[in-house]
Amino acid sequence: MTLRRLPLHRVLHRPSLFLGGEREPALTTAIIAGGLAVSGMNTVSFLVGAALWFASIPLLRWMAKADPQMTKVYLRQIRYRGYYPARSRPFRTD
Repeated sequence: MTLRRLPLHRVLHRPSLFLGGEREPALTTAIIAGGLAVSGMNTVSFLVGAALWFASIPLLRWMAKADPQMTKVYLRQIRYRGYYPARSRPFRTD
């Protein structure tokens, strides 16, 4: 009996990145920078929005290179409590 080989398609397990960074923070930054640039309707607000966008992309790429799901891991980590007390029984409702 031979082993059956199944292909693992990369699209199923590859992280969802946008411009090299995590998708949600990159798009959120794009919306904030675009809104800032459009809301002021002058050169200064456009330059501040462009500077925010172009400064955030390398930072998001650096984060995604370290861990492609860093924001999800961070959000899960801050939900943890600082102290989990020891329990004598699993059904105790202290």
